[in-house]
Amino acid sequence: MEALVPAFLLALLSQVGDRPPLLAAILSDRYRHPATIIVAAALAHAAGNAIAAAVGAGLAPTLTPEAKSLLLAVALIFGGLTGLWTPKLPSRLHRWRLGAFATAAFGLFILALGERTQFFTFALSANDDPWLAATGATLGATIVSAVGAFRGEARWSALPLRLIRNAAAMLFLCVGIFIGLGALRLV
Repeated sequence: MEALVPAFLLALLSQVGDRPPLLAAILSDRYRHPATIIVAAALAHAAGNAIAAAVGAGLAPTLTPEAKSLLLAVALIFGGLTGLWTPKLPSRLHRWRLGAFATAAFGLFILALGERTQFFTFALSANDDPWLAATGATLGATIVSAVGAFRGEARWSALPLRLIRNAAAMLFLCVGIFIGLGALRLV
């Protein structure tokens, strides 16, 4: 149960100001079906986090407890550093003619593949129950994408996303450094 809440909070904080909720907002404006976009976003986030959890679970038996903590520290530091850069706008997927659900599901899956949230899921899965980590991360990421879909592009972009993104990045860096120093037995 320990992985569920951290994964949820990490996903929630890392998705604000990232590209997937912006794409959900863009697609919601285009198709005028926010509920469809939210269901597709949930499926896309679940698939990506399940992959990250499976890889983390496969790696877990080969790692010592210190290495698992160090992996989590690296994920947090990486997430903090990448969070300090403003992401470029996602493609609007204008040429995709798959319909609202398929465009959102495939577009969000591809866009989120390998982003910070999945790296956090991977690291947490190596430390604890991988499926709880995937579930928590999926819930957190889906909530942020749902807010984006309901608000639409203009109202989503009007939020203080850069401030939230930078604050989360600094939090990730501080916690990552603390965990890393603990894993190296320097604290």
